[in-house]
Amino acid sequence: MSQKFYVIKDDNDSAATHPAVSLEKYQSELNASQLDAVTTTRGALLVVAGAGTGKTKTLTYRAGYLIESGIAAADILLLTFTRRAAREMLARASTLCDVRAAAIEGGTFHSYAHRMLRQYSNRLGFERGFTILDQSDSEDIIDLVRTSLNFHKKEKRFPKKSTLQNIISSGANKQLVVNDVVALSYPHFAHFTEEILLLATAYRDYKQTNALLDYDDLLTEFKRLLTSHTDIHEKISASIRHLMVDEYQDTNLVQDDLVRLLCKVHGNVMAVGDDAQSIYSFRGANFRNILDFPKKFADCKVIKLEENYRSTERILSLTNFVINQATEKFTKHLFTRTKPGGEFPAIVAAPDERFQSKFIAQMVLELREEGVGLDKMAVLMRSSRNSFELELELAKRKIPFVKYGGQKFTEAAHIKDVLAHLKIILNPKDVIAWNRALLLLEGIGPKTAQDFTTWVKQAQNPYNIEASDVSPKYIAATRGLAELLKSLSAGKEPAAKLIEKVVQYYLPLLRAKYFEDYPKREKDLENFIAIAQNHPSLEDLLAELALEPVDFSAVGTERSVDDEAPLVLSTIHSAKGLEWHSVFLLDALDGVIPSSYAVGDAAELDEELRLLYVALTRAKERLYISYPILSYQRAIQDYLTNPSRFIANVPPDLFERITLIDARQMPPPLPQSASQLSSPPKQLGHSDNSPSGGSDDLPF
Repeated sequence: MSQKFYVIKDDNDSAATHPAVSLEKYQSELNASQLDAVTTTRGALLVVAGAGTGKTKTLTYRAGYLIESGIAAADILLLTFTRRAAREMLARASTLCDVRAAAIEGGTFHSYAHRMLRQYSNRLGFERGFTILDQSDSEDIIDLVRTSLNFHKKEKRFPKKSTLQNIISSGANKQLVVNDVVALSYPHFAHFTEEILLLATAYRDYKQTNALLDYDDLLTEFKRLLTSHTDIHEKISASIRHLMVDEYQDTNLVQDDLVRLLCKVHGNVMAVGDDAQSIYSFRGANFRNILDFPKKFADCKVIKLEENYRSTERILSLTNFVINQATEKFTKHLFTRTKPGGEFPAIVAAPDERFQSKFIAQMVLELREEGVGLDKMAVLMRSSRNSFELELELAKRKIPFVKYGGQKFTEAAHIKDVLAHLKIILNPKDVIAWNRALLLLEGIGPKTAQDFTTWVKQAQNPYNIEASDVSPKYIAATRGLAELLKSLSAGKEPAAKLIEKVVQYYLPLLRAKYFEDYPKREKDLENFIAIAQNHPSLEDLLAELALEPVDFSAVGTERSVDDEAPLVLSTIHSAKGLEWHSVFLLDALDGVIPSSYAVGDAAELDEELRLLYVALTRAKERLYISYPILSYQRAIQDYLTNPSRFIANVPPDLFERITLIDARQMPPPLPQSASQLSSPPKQLGHSDNSPSGGSDDLPF
């Protein structure tokens, strides 16, 4: 049976019927393209927003405009890729119009899917009290299944749990069967295809039996809910009169399908993104989603935001040249009215990696003397391992720095210990959490923990550990745990109070297990309790931590200088969406950007080019692109490098070249009379003022 939706038109759908809406404040704050995007409220709209062109401002003003046009805030859905981004936009929209904006439904794809699944879980056949697995939990369960199937005893090396998790996750995000994922991305494991398929099935069954959903399940199960239950699909879609999606270039195939499903009734959908910043294919993001958006929605209007408010004219000239090398793209040209001229971007050829690090450290100090704060500067790199030499140089010069891309708060062992107890309270069938909590107890080993979890699966009241069939001597060791869980499961206390009680129980175990650094870990536990203060529900807290882990942990960090925020070191992927006064790009080499693995594949080369573009467009005032002429690899020792092919043919009028000179090799100063006739060569960290000037002693 076919089904058709028929929408009864409402005057509220048109701003023209609400003369109270004043365009004056929008016209005064927005450029022509932004205003067009804000006031186009009917049908499908794609906004191709170049870097630094006011994408967030446009989304914010559009939300405010819709509300002032008479659209109920609860009928607007804003999907972003971080909750922080959604909260920021909604807060700004509230100041623009009024507090009504706070009622806009906003969040990430995963958080919205999570809310809907909690509401309709019975229609999919699983319990409302399901637990969300983070990546580490997923890997642990896969390892458990792997062991139960005896795949760890294979004569040939069977894939590790992390690799297996990647294979299963890629299949979900890219909508591929496991066989195809193995054939395309892991051909060296092709002889294990049948075993991997069997393991993936067993992993799915395990989750279903134990009321568990992993990160990818949130989207795939939400899609299944909408496609297999027409009444629910119609109800949810009819409640969304305007759908806005941020960062569309980062969506995967499932998210792209969800957008079309969610806007089925009203058809008012706005997608915002920049094809030139699509750099997450390794996570399943599909570049074609944004390119093909106009083809998938009838009468789709395309608006380009090209006026840049972040970077200087000369930085934009270089970035425009770089991205124009892409084979597939929306053609656009970034320009600025507010920041004409500016310093030329610099390409720096260093003799070796040590000199490259010395240059960056010295230039950082010089910029600091000019009044640029350390935290207004960033060193970007392809991989976190690229900065090892630089970190040594910064430490030697006492330059404080923070590095993005490290351990997540919830990945710290002591936080996972506490989380295990909380997960048991929420879902007593979570045997992975039980196993972790039990192994903390003195005298309980893996075999005994397994005996307990086997009993837990069948127990009517898993918290009543004394009733288990495990040996009495081991039951005695679990008495404290049993008392804790019984007391916490009895009432409905706020999340922070529950965590306080778990931490109080856990502290003696913490001090015994992590004797050398337990004070730092205790600080993390205090932070955890503080985080929980904003979450009255334990269910919501655990869901948010799984969906968007906190970035900072006290373990492994050192206190920086109290009076100065640190320099930022970051991978390019972690830097997307951020900006700094001055940006240094480390190791702009062929084989690094682009990666040697991408050579020979046009689509992968294009993504590598976009990765470089993202790095360059983070800079507001100063941009330095450096690479070592001589590098080192263990297998081949020292070797001559090539600069990235993406910058090798940059026209000389778009940059300045800096050649580094070792001050120790400079000739002695000339006599005063002679020095008046000739200027000495520039020392490390300086350059000519001409666009392509500089010594040619070292090849570019």
